[in-house]
Amino acid sequence: MNNSPKIIISGGGTGGHIFPAVAIANALKRIVPACEILFVGAIGRMEMEKVPAAGYKIVGLNISGIQRGSIVKNLALPFKVLGSVRKAMQLINDFKPDAVVGVGGYASGPLLYAASLKGIPYLIQEQNSYAGVTNKWLGKKASKICVAFDNMDAFFPADRILKTGNPVRGEVVDIRGKHFSGAELLKLDPQKKTILVTGGSLGAGTLNKAIEKHLPEILSKDVQVIWQTGKFYYKGIIERLGLDYHPNVRILEFLNKMDLAYAAADVIISRAGAGTIAELCMIRKPVILVPSPNVAEDHQTKNALALVKNNAAVLINDRSAEDTLVTEALKLLNDKAHSELLADNIGKMALPMADEIIAKEVLKLIK
Repeated sequence: MNNSPKIIISGGGTGGHIFPAVAIANALKRIVPACEILFVGAIGRMEMEKVPAAGYKIVGLNISGIQRGSIVKNLALPFKVLGSVRKAMQLINDFKPDAVVGVGGYASGPLLYAASLKGIPYLIQEQNSYAGVTNKWLGKKASKICVAFDNMDAFFPADRILKTGNPVRGEVVDIRGKHFSGAELLKLDPQKKTILVTGGSLGAGTLNKAIEKHLPEILSKDVQVIWQTGKFYYKGIIERLGLDYHPNVRILEFLNKMDLAYAAADVIISRAGAGTIAELCMIRKPVILVPSPNVAEDHQTKNALALVKNNAAVLINDRSAEDTLVTEALKLLNDKAHSELLADNIGKMALPMADEIIAKEVLKLIK
């Protein structure tokens, strides 16, 4: 292997794809400081802002997914795909990568396909327990597929699968000794039981409705809530409830210090994105998962079931969450034995060091 390998990392669209991609890039830089890394994303998507903020160069492809319920918008899709493959081929000609990594998201497909046409080895990092159509197809020619769940040979050639886990942001899962500082930052009482509700950066309508509807029930038990509403819902909730609704309730659009929120919580309510699950396994607290129904192939339910079958989380489906979620969370808060069992079992599923393991696999592909 040369001393300054060139690597393209492609994909994005959501934090669940972007954070692992940046974690892999950081690990590559730690192992081989002289390596050159170029990111390829989709124009107008989150990665075009987040990747430069992490200190890496990114180039955008004009690519999008299938628009549900709009035939007109989909008419341009074949042209976008062809244009993106052409641009990906040009990028490969110009940058001359030694290896390519695909983390999922719109840009990953054209770039990995172009790499396969050019005979450049590529690695797929599949975060979910259910592989999407593009990754299944691209997996046939992948040199290595790094996965986070068991039984992925249903989607990929078994001899090329390596179970590494999903890379997580180290600063987010380092919660040791931070319970009191977390409570202090959030202006909460460290002695009171606390529920953390997080629906991701954009938010989750079902989780927000459930909390808002059952706030009186939560407050009647003198329980605290760290309520991360997400960008889409924050303004409406604040207009209805006010910013200082109650001393026991902290309403936030986004959590900049996720480690302190995790540290302050006794029970966590969350969607079941693969990246979030990887973090939850590392922080070892009792978790209630409410999978989003608005994702491809219902993969969040499959992610959650992988934990449930190991008695490592409680699953509540989206349809019933508005009525049952808060009751279940309060029940879990008061059931010490069940909480400890869930925390212990979710901890056993943690796969630390995923970023470094994947980075080393990428470097192995380079002749």
